[in-house]
Order: sequence, then C-alpha cells, then structure tokens
Amino acid sequence: MQFQLLATKGHARAGLLTLPHGTVETPVFMPVGTLGSVKAMVASELEAIGFPIILNNAFHVYLRPGADVIAEAGGLHRFQNWKRPILTDSGGFQVFSLAKLRKVTDEGVHFQSPIDGSKHFFTPESVIALEETLGPDIAMVLDDVVANPATYDEAALAMERSVDWAARAAAMRSRADQAVFGIVQGGLHEELRRRSAQATVAVGFDGYAIGGLSVGEPPEEMYPMVEVCRAELPVDRPRYLMGVGTPQDLRAGVARGVDMFDCVLPTRLARHHVAVTNEGNLNLMNARFKRDFTPLEEGCGCTTCQGYTRAYLHHLSKCGEISGARLLTYHNLYFYSELMRELREEILGD
Repeated sequence: MQFQLLATKGHARAGLLTLPHGTVETPVFMPVGTLGSVKAMVASELEAIGFPIILNNAFHVYLRPGADVIAEAGGLHRFQNWKRPILTDSGGFQVFSLAKLRKVTDEGVHFQSPIDGSKHFFTPESVIALEETLGPDIAMVLDDVVANPATYDEAALAMERSVDWAARAAAMRSRADQAVFGIVQGGLHEELRRRSAQATVAVGFDGYAIGGLSVGEPPEEMYPMVEVCRAELPVDRPRYLMGVGTPQDLRAGVARGVDMFDCVLPTRLARHHVAVTNEGNLNLMNARFKRDFTPLEEGCGCTTCQGYTRAYLHHLSKCGEISGARLLTYHNLYFYSELMRELREEILGD
C-alpha cells in the first residue's frame, strides 16, 4: 500500500491510496457490501457510478458462506466479481451489537451465531488469519466496541483491550500484499482517545481508523473526538472514520482531516423509500409525489434521475416493487459519490 497526499486545505486532505487492486482517490466513501454484496446493486453499477473501493464484513462472510468457500472461489474479489479494492471490517461492531449473544474477555470474543445459534470464538490472531484467507486489500484489526455514553472505566477497559488486541494482530500478519489498519477507541473521553491513538500508532499500521463513534452520540460530541484523534495520527497514513455517513458528517469529517468513510445509510434509506438530495431527504411514500413528474434532483446525472420521475418512484414505493429500491439505491450512492468528488475538487482547487 502507498498513500500520497496531493493537497491540503486547512485539515482537509486530498490524496491517492494505491492498493493491489487499484488506486483510490481520497477523500472516499466506501459503499457497504456486508455479505459480499452492496444491497440492490451489482458490481458493474458500482463501477459505473465511480466507486473505487467497497467494504465487506469479515464477521458476516465468515458465518455465510464461510471462509473455505470464499478461498475455494479464489478470494473475495473473484467471489463477488469486484475487480477494484476491498476493505474488510473485522466484525468488532457486529459482535458488539450481538448483546446477549456474546462474551468479551481479554483473550477474545465468545459469541453465538445470530443465524443458527452455533458457538464461535474470535481472537485478534484468528481474525487476521481469516482476513488473510479472504484476501481484501485492507484488513481491519479486531477491536472492543462500547456503547455511547460509556463510563470512563468502561471506555478505558475497552480501549486498553483494543490496544492489546491490535499488537497481537500486528504480530500475526503474514501477507505483505495486504494492508492492515489499527483502530482508535476511547468512547467520548479525550484522554482515552489520545492514549489509544498514541499506543496504536506505536504498534505501527498501514493506516488508522477512528472507531466507536456514531453509536448513539450527537454530532457535537462526535466531532471533537475526531479532532483529538487526528492530532495524534501520522500525517502520512490514511485516516478512516468508521460507520459515519450522513452528508453533514462526511463534510465535517473531511474538514477534520479524515480520508475514508463507510456507512449503510444511503442503501438503507433507499430500502425505506427515501432519496438523499441537496434539498434534504425525500420520502417517496409521501402523497405529494403522486403527480410530481420531475426527477429526484434537478441536474443529477444518475440513471434514476435521467430516466424516471418522482411520481414513478412514488408508485414503485407504494406498490413495494423491488425496482423502486434499486433505483433509489442507485441515486443515493451516486449522490454520495458526487459529494466526495466535489469535496476532493474543492481541496485540490484550494
């Protein structure tokens, strides 16, 4: 992996991230393909929109279809016909969300599958081995995530455990062609965030993620934590804000020096009949769109806006047609791609 900074404006950065399966222009938004599929989309559509990288989740593809199946297929890229870079999340947040189905210890995480109840055990070492089998361009280490708000002691325990796990994961690495990112934790406590960032950088990774945010706290509490982490992270490595994805949050994150983002929001909103536009979110179930024969967004170049009206999308939504979710997903992802392109151009153009 190589990361080159091309321009800065304040703390905002524009760069090039070179990976085995291609070059990624930053800042970048990564569509979430949890199970090896960005919901309602196929690879060619994501390429047509212009996404240079997507996210898969190691936890979920470990459960289904299994690492052995993906290895037999030739790795994640061949399995899902995606020829550009892939980042795999380790599953720390997914394990956290299992609540009563998991038990976290210093050694690792015991959990039951939410699919069939089978018992599993993840360690920092086993997750890195799993991700090396899956073959993404970037692998995330296993971390311990706590809900916000968390007490100082709760956040400190999870932070210290995450640092220990990061060191164990780094020692396990064996693939020179796969980048590995460490994850900064610490809840909403500045001191813990600072200590976590310093300790994770001391371990040494190809890039650094800011985790444990956008899990219940308002933006005015999240943004200062991003700033604390940025101040401690190296300038010459990519910075990734995990799971954060409203347009407002993307702008705020870029302004605070973040290079990479992911979130399920644009695809999830589409499945709930909501289009993301510059005038705000539009719920296409609303009766006011029944005879609105304009596109979702005037001037938008996406396939949806070029060929379909709000009235038609309202009709598809009301009837529960799968094509409605597909068309809205395409538009929402196009909107996010264009937003990141515009932010990058603003930075490059000073």
